[in-house]
Amino acid sequence: MARSSREMSRALFAVATAQGGYFTAKQARESGYGYSHLDYHVAAGNFERVGHGLYRLSAIPPGEHDELVRLTLWSRDQADEPQAVVSHESALVLHELSELLPGAFHLTVPPKFRKAAPRGCVLHRARLGPVDVEERPGFRVTTPLRTLLDVAQGRTSQEQLAKSVADALSRGLVRRGKLEEEAGRVRGAERILRVLQSPAVTRLTAILTGATWRRPSARRPRSRRRSRRGCGPSPPSGRCRSPRSSSSS
Repeated sequence: MARSSREMSRALFAVATAQGGYFTAKQARESGYGYSHLDYHVAAGNFERVGHGLYRLSAIPPGEHDELVRLTLWSRDQADEPQAVVSHESALVLHELSELLPGAFHLTVPPKFRKAAPRGCVLHRARLGPVDVEERPGFRVTTPLRTLLDVAQGRTSQEQLAKSVADALSRGLVRRGKLEEEAGRVRGAERILRVLQSPAVTRLTAILTGATWRRPSARRPRSRRRSRRGCGPSPPSGRCRSPRSSSSS
């Protein structure tokens, strides 16, 4: 049964709203819009064609993460399923674990992904499981734990890595035990172990767990006073008493 124009509009609007205003040609067809309808609405200014088979509603203003949503839909496969996950330095910023904006958008895609990276985008190839990914409106992002493991294998400075690890621990985004376990298992993530062994992070972990933390200090060697022969414990005056003679004069 054919939908009315109002029903078509409502269905497409619901899809586009969940994706920052974007929708694919396949999603439009499922809402009742044929190619002729798409061409008409593009000419009328209701839709914007932003890529091959990718459109957006003109009435919805771009959101804060507009580019991430667009790149996610760009990565879709033949089944119209997005393949890219926001990761590495870009995920670090999304989790508010870094104030340094990367010079490019970082995405992780499956190993057999064939599309060439768009300008201003860096593609990392890896297999991500459900435990590695979080859902956001219109896109997916790697979890804080996976993000820290990823950036530890890259060119992120040790100083920035230490700050990100400390922030993640203090905010409860990761558990120290789990992070330490995964860093020891993942090849190339050993830098995290050095961060976890630093005094600052050790102190933070102690505070979070309620344990007592003591600042390590160099021990001073105990000085031994040379005992004088025939002297017992030093008197208050500090002088040594002569032993009393057994024979009387």
